[in-house]
Amino acid sequence: MQQPYLPRSLPVELELLNEFALDLRWTWSHAGDALWQTIDPVIWERTRNPWMLLQNVSKERLESLVKDQTFLSKLAALKRERSEYYSQEGWFQCEYPQCQLGTVAYFSMEYGLGEALPIYAGGLGILAGDLLKSASDLNLPLVGIGLLYQQGYFRQMIDAQGAQQAFYPYNEPATLPIRRALDKQGNRLTIVLELPARELFLRVWEVQVGRVSLYLLDSNDLMNSPVDQAITAELYGGSQEKRLLQEIVLGIGGWCVLEALDIKPEICHLNEGHAAFVALERIRAFQREYKVTFEEALWATRAGNVFTTHTPVSAGFDRFNPDLIKQYLSEIIQSLGISYEHFLALGQTSAEHPDQSFNMTYFALRTCAAANGVSRLHGEVSQQLFHQLYPHWPIEEIPVGYVTNGVHVPTWDSSFSDALWTRFCGKGRWAGKV
Repeated sequence: MQQPYLPRSLPVELELLNEFALDLRWTWSHAGDALWQTIDPVIWERTRNPWMLLQNVSKERLESLVKDQTFLSKLAALKRERSEYYSQEGWFQCEYPQCQLGTVAYFSMEYGLGEALPIYAGGLGILAGDLLKSASDLNLPLVGIGLLYQQGYFRQMIDAQGAQQAFYPYNEPATLPIRRALDKQGNRLTIVLELPARELFLRVWEVQVGRVSLYLLDSNDLMNSPVDQAITAELYGGSQEKRLLQEIVLGIGGWCVLEALDIKPEICHLNEGHAAFVALERIRAFQREYKVTFEEALWATRAGNVFTTHTPVSAGFDRFNPDLIKQYLSEIIQSLGISYEHFLALGQTSAEHPDQSFNMTYFALRTCAAANGVSRLHGEVSQQLFHQLYPHWPIEEIPVGYVTNGVHVPTWDSSFSDALWTRFCGKGRWAGKV
């Protein structure tokens, strides 16, 4: 059995719609919005999901579209525009033709790409989604790693008494604009992680975001126990143990996905401390390949890791009980050739506080060569937050910089604004092509 969810068979004149629906570039295409709305305005208004729309629109409606020359002309125009987008060199190649930057692997717990893929909660996810879209427009060599949640984040409803009610709609993969990732032999890719007394099977899904691929891991596999199937049940939910397992899946499982696909990242970008375990697995992989000590592998791989912190208060940092860390990571720590105490100290204020919880943000700071906040003020706040890790440093010299958050403007502008700015500034204005 290969692809578990096959696209609906469409009339030959409309077959391209399946390809369009699986490319989330439509999330920043006003012309694409108009096309999907034309097909079935009711389904489009309720779902904002072209893939689901195509699976549910009536056969009679599809047959009528084949005879609609206005619709076919719009489809042809969208095809030409899309082909032009993919054939052009991006800003990165034009501005830095001599740069030989390898792949950047971006790890994030959530991605806000659009309503059709509800695996995000708020600002962290929106930032990550906009970053992938901008990377596509600029043609940066970037790949994303995340999790596919069975329920994602809750939907808010207000009842008759004015109280908030939380609902968790189920994310049925067949209705999402995603496809199963395939390994180098063309088989469905599954990652297997060793957990205490059991194996964890992780399905891998691929999301096309323009020129960028996003790979999502999912534990809802029948090879797993019901408990382990629920590891990726919901975003930011469950016990500390489940949260730790999610972060193991994201970081360690995510690195395994890159290895399985023969993607060799030059840079790993950790979007918050949730992703810090990728640094651990990268160290372990470097040790296996080059037969070096833990310290040598740490300093060799640290140079290629970047950490973005979003949290303005220390209470927001992920912390785990040392016993929980030992339960799930003891075999990995042993393979590193260091003591449990040595490893634990990387996530604590210092080795002098062995009973402290393991702080994922501290671990990320110690395994990444560069760290930044998300605004100038946040960078300064972060220097204060991390001062205890650098007790003899002046506050202003603590190595945390800042990169002010931006947005992917084509996602958020209106069709009117887009038309106006295109008329006066050109279509490539957001990519530096005025």
